[in-house]
Amino acid sequence: MKHYYNPMSRAITTDWMLKELKVEHERVFIDFTTKENHQAEYKNINPMGKLPALMDGDTVVTEVSAICAYLADKFPEKKLAPAIDSTDRGAYYRYLFFAGNTIEPMFSLSVCGLVHPEPTTAGWGDMPSVLETIESMTPEAGWALGEQFTAADVVFGGLLDFSMVFKWMEPSPKVAAYVDRIRQRPAYRETHSAFLEMTEKG
Repeated sequence: MKHYYNPMSRAITTDWMLKELKVEHERVFIDFTTKENHQAEYKNINPMGKLPALMDGDTVVTEVSAICAYLADKFPEKKLAPAIDSTDRGAYYRYLFFAGNTIEPMFSLSVCGLVHPEPTTAGWGDMPSVLETIESMTPEAGWALGEQFTAADVVFGGLLDFSMVFKWMEPSPKVAAYVDRIRQRPAYRETHSAFLEMTEKG
């Protein structure tokens, strides 16, 4: 497997996922300073010119949630996803896709000072609804699906962590405690040293 990566991109999350899995792969660094991500060789892999991307043989997977879901299912023995026939599978998918489909678009607009003119027609709704849903989905203890850490925590928890580091949101005590648990994981600490340095500086 090849993982196309730059630490100043969303590939930091899929790098973390790969470290949680402890599976062999080749990390392919994409240089933003030379706009390598917009050159033909990489755009043949991902026409968006975005990171991350994963190549597994002839299979190409892009988008953070898709890569994490793909990897979790590829290595079921690592138990980073509920069994395919588990009743937890529905909640698991919700955590995976709520992050990129709802939280990130809403926060991205907000930090630019923009508000959708008709929030009821947007897939991500409005900020109060997003924050209320984040609060309701954040676990009081443990992880998104209970005692077992999964890709849902990498994607959902990882985006909450990112949002706190870059001041996209003011977390509630429950959200802050969940993110703090995430930051204690060895694989997170190995891949997010820059984030940890920023949080320590306050």
